[in-house]
Amino acid sequence: MSNIIRIDVENILKAKAGKKARYVPRFVISYLKKIIHQDEVNEALRSFGHKEGLEFINAFMEYFNNSFEVHGLENLPHDDRNYTFVSNHPLGAQDGLGLIYILGPIYEGKIKFLVNDLLMNFPQIAPFWVPINKTGKQARNFPQQVNAAFQSENHIVMFPAGLCSRKKKGVIKDLPWKKTFITKSIQSQRDIIPIHFEGENSKFFYRLANINQMLGLKFNIAMLYLSDEMFKNRDKKFKVTIGKPIPWQTFDKSKSATEWAQHVQDMVYAL
Repeated sequence: MSNIIRIDVENILKAKAGKKARYVPRFVISYLKKIIHQDEVNEALRSFGHKEGLEFINAFMEYFNNSFEVHGLENLPHDDRNYTFVSNHPLGAQDGLGLIYILGPIYEGKIKFLVNDLLMNFPQIAPFWVPINKTGKQARNFPQQVNAAFQSENHIVMFPAGLCSRKKKGVIKDLPWKKTFITKSIQSQRDIIPIHFEGENSKFFYRLANINQMLGLKFNIAMLYLSDEMFKNRDKKFKVTIGKPIPWQTFDKSKSATEWAQHVQDMVYAL
């Protein structure tokens, strides 16, 4: 790949804020560069940014020295049907990339991950993403993007909570799962495969996320620190447990789609 993306906080600010960017204090810019690890990220991209797809993800795992203890591989189906994989979202980088790292080779890269469209800025792994944006001008395209993904011949991977897990009363757990994966799996007759990903971010991250929620801020400040959390999770081994497929016919009228989503979420945390 000839165009290797570099992270440049100042250029991002100029692109997002225009002329107003000049009023951002230098110490704020320096702090942003620090918390997103601009220099370290760019060093990593110089090292393996020319790679694409699974090669890029393999290089990422090697660079961050991450590994996985996977249980339940025997539960993965090997037929010509398409499935929906759903997982809790404890981290922010290693969990999403880790699921592709695990599932990608098994299904020959035939997987699509529903993610925020910001991740499309990394073209090396863009083929795995289905960009969805539920805010702003692109929100109107959200239903069509999701429908197209579920109607494709790819396996779908989702974090139904949308945001990273939160820590409440000492327990790290996802926010309530959205029902989309239930309704779309029924429509496309896809069985659902539950996955539990074991991991946690720093105490600082959870405190910040809770403060963000208490203040009712629209912008997710904690998201700015996900790169920092990614580096804090270097040299770690994560336990991943794959459950048995749940037939799509399970999700009948005895519960609402929202209740079924909660049921599957509970199943994931019981794995």
